[in-house]
Amino acid sequence: MTGTMKAIRIHETGGREALRLEEVAIPEPGPGEVRVKVEYAGLNFIDIYQRTGQYRLPLPFTPGLEAGGVVDAVGEGVNEVKVGDRVAYCMVNGAYAEYAVVPAVKLVPAPASLGLDVVTALMVQGLTAHYLAISTFPLTKGHTALVHAAAGGAGRLLVQVARRAGARVIATVGTEEKAALARSAGADDVIIYTQTDFVSETRRLTNGAGVDVVYDSVGQSTFYGGLDCLRPRGMMVLWGQASGPVGPFDPQILNQKGSLYLTRPSLGAYVATREELLWRANDLFSWVQAGELDVRIDRIFPLTEVAEAHAYIENRQTKGKVLLKP
Repeated sequence: MTGTMKAIRIHETGGREALRLEEVAIPEPGPGEVRVKVEYAGLNFIDIYQRTGQYRLPLPFTPGLEAGGVVDAVGEGVNEVKVGDRVAYCMVNGAYAEYAVVPAVKLVPAPASLGLDVVTALMVQGLTAHYLAISTFPLTKGHTALVHAAAGGAGRLLVQVARRAGARVIATVGTEEKAALARSAGADDVIIYTQTDFVSETRRLTNGAGVDVVYDSVGQSTFYGGLDCLRPRGMMVLWGQASGPVGPFDPQILNQKGSLYLTRPSLGAYVATREELLWRANDLFSWVQAGELDVRIDRIFPLTEVAEAHAYIENRQTKGKVLLKP
């Protein structure tokens, strides 16, 4: 297909003004690649890190790591999907556009019974919740987990997956409204950290024992407090840095606080093979279909309002998934 499409391009990293809507050539799929007509692109905090230059990419680039849409063309040697298939994907840049070219092995077939908005919303955030609760620290009955930012898109899904695994969940949120969202996701206890010190409250809620695992996507402002919430040999899972990166620290602290574990996981390593990607995605789809997982779509912005969408995420206003509609 020749012609042009609308896409967001970043020519130099910086503020929201770096997001430029441009007409570019429609890309052609090469061997093993598929072109997807994008119905929805997902917004994630990593898009902010890439736009500001905190995570560096070769310039210029089209941001967006996840999308859902319909296969529009296939390259040579593709047998995973065919033209007309509804699909979704993540961990491939270029989703803020009308069309995207993606390696076929990264595509997940979308179940007929689920909307592409829901399927797209499950890619980064759903797969993240799955790997955190099922693989990084495999939760089972008897475990207690502390989940920070529990009302956000990934946080609310993580609460649900953790509860489904049988764990007790203590959630932290910033407002009363977000507390209600965390409770509706199944959190057993909710701490509004703007009103109550989350460390002393977590200690109180666990009768001084501490939690088995802390899932921290906030970073700088919660990291050291989180270490103080862990029981001996507990695990700190630092999977994001919404408040800024955690600086260098002395590993001796882990010894002093009770032989703690620390990991800094990211999604790519947990969907490294097609088998693992499909296992996680199909688990999520089946849970949604069974009514065991609630996906909350918060806002859908048109592509032309991408700067407003970034502002919405940066100002911590999200109460679920934020999508772009090309």
